[in-house]
Amino acid sequence: MTVSRPDSRFGMQTRPLPPSLYAETAAPAPDMPPLDGSRRASVAIVGGGFTGLSAALHLAEAGVEAVVLEASTAGWGASGRNGGQVNPGLIHDPDTVERDFGPDLGGRMIARSYGAPDVVFALIERHGIACEARRGGTHRVAFDRRSAAGIAALVSQYRRRAMPVEHLGPEALAARTGTDRYRAGLVDPRGGTVNPLGYARGLARAAQKAGAAVHGGTPVTAARRDGGLWRVETERGTVTAERLVLATNAYSDGLWPKLRRTVVPVYSAVAASEPLPADLVARILPTGGGLYEMGHDTVYYRVDSAGRLLMGGRGPQRDTSDPADYRHLVAYAERLWPALSGVRWTHFWNGQLAITPDHYPHFHEPAEGVFAALGYNGRGIAMATVAGYLLARRVLGDPAEAIDLPVTRALKPIPFHGLWRPAVEARMLYGRLRDVLGL
Repeated sequence: MTVSRPDSRFGMQTRPLPPSLYAETAAPAPDMPPLDGSRRASVAIVGGGFTGLSAALHLAEAGVEAVVLEASTAGWGASGRNGGQVNPGLIHDPDTVERDFGPDLGGRMIARSYGAPDVVFALIERHGIACEARRGGTHRVAFDRRSAAGIAALVSQYRRRAMPVEHLGPEALAARTGTDRYRAGLVDPRGGTVNPLGYARGLARAAQKAGAAVHGGTPVTAARRDGGLWRVETERGTVTAERLVLATNAYSDGLWPKLRRTVVPVYSAVAASEPLPADLVARILPTGGGLYEMGHDTVYYRVDSAGRLLMGGRGPQRDTSDPADYRHLVAYAERLWPALSGVRWTHFWNGQLAITPDHYPHFHEPAEGVFAALGYNGRGIAMATVAGYLLARRVLGDPAEAIDLPVTRALKPIPFHGLWRPAVEARMLYGRLRDVLGL
């Protein structure tokens, strides 16, 4: 069996790190020399984001020789471009998860996903990762009656499971956010924020110290089964390994074509302000942490350690750093806090996250000795880190039934996958209109 990367996609994967606030402020990346020559390893990992680096770290700590092959550099994709929120849980509420997967697997999925921030912050502490980690909680808020009812239902489900959440009314939310827009909300103290590019680089450094090899600037051009082993080919070298891990998420391409078609890559955009005056910093999320709104057009924000406001949400479904493409985020920030009028916005960037049709993370074993995890639906920092750990456990021999995600073998490509871009743009505009109309 041979899979290969089309030449037209090969060049796209070798681009340098896009400009962003994170690229300017994150701790320096470790040395990640390109693969040069041939070598053997127990496990070859394609992709140097949270999933692949977490898998490499946990495998190396277990004494397994792992080699990461990253086309560009650690955190080049969504891992280094997201909003920096370490959120607990899955997209679906706990009752839905248990309904879809039963009390055993569903219950383990709930426990694993809501405990995922613990894994992230424990790794940061254990490995001394410099990434502006702040555990100020995750705020989930509603600005209309429908979403406020959803918040109340969530709080009820959380409390039945003894989760440490606090239900917030309008006055408490105004005190926590500095705006009177919100009707209801909750805060989960397990969540927090990081500089995600700094976190990805820290994972790469920790994996190297544990014994993994991490190669940047090394796009994989083909992978084929050869005498019971996987031969993973790059432009300048080859890795022969017993196991192959695919950790490419929204940037999956023709290397394993069906895998790419199981997710929809959706661009998420972030605009960052200059450091705000102290009085504004004291008003906007003064307890720290991150916030995301319950709406058809998701908006999220946080204030970083330098006092900059980072506003995130949907944007054009293409690579762009043009400030004009981020006007809607700046305008919304000024609607929430009129005192921001006149504040300078200094950085604009975006990147692709992977959305699955069922909005659950996917864990696949599409061929003998091949493992893949992807599709975190906006929960990438926490869930990708955990998925990397689960990939390591599966490679180490844990049975599929012990993995806290459903494990599938047959990949199911999304019908009409080639139409994803106009479909996403239409859905985004429709959702924004519904939020404006309060529907």
